[in-house]
Amino acid sequence: MAGTEDTHQDSGALTEGQAGRMLAGMNEVIRAGEDMRKLRAEMIKLLAGLGWTQDKIAEVADMSQPAVSKQMAKDRAGERPPPMELHLDQRDIPWLEGRLWGLAETVSETLDEDAACTRCVDALSRGRKRFTPRSVDELRRLLEEDLRRHQSRLPGCRGAYDEISRRLDIPAKGTATGSPSVRRALAREIQRDRLAVDA
Repeated sequence: MAGTEDTHQDSGALTEGQAGRMLAGMNEVIRAGEDMRKLRAEMIKLLAGLGWTQDKIAEVADMSQPAVSKQMAKDRAGERPPPMELHLDQRDIPWLEGRLWGLAETVSETLDEDAACTRCVDALSRGRKRFTPRSVDELRRLLEEDLRRHQSRLPGCRGAYDEISRRLDIPAKGTATGSPSVRRALAREIQRDRLAVDA
């Protein structure tokens, strides 16, 4: 890692701040079930593949170093996955769903109690709702309502939504590196950071 600060970048790096927020969010809902535990394990594997030390992973994940070491030992027998691209301009469905999720979280936080999408966002974030074509359509409909009613309070959000929506309508074929859940989590965080920089 070149540094720990969060900066506007599409260079393929994952900042310590981004990783810390993703893993902290997973820790908050770890009781939601096996899916979140599996996602955290995959994130640890990803960070190790990017060259992060066990001590640094333990720090940002708020875990003990022995726990991280044990998790990494489970993965040593398997093949290391190819590096994952970490820029917004990817067109597979999980990545686009993650971008939509990050956008919806930003809208929800900006509008506070006025956001139509808040309940859906909370359900997705806490694992009570899964990403399915139906739930994604619901989130899109609610986001469209928020963007229509509060456009002046959401600079940059309309453009991001239109781009994501177009690509969801005509998704790219083929497979991408990483599990769908990891790709959603990464895209969510990178989209949030982009919106914060562009605001």
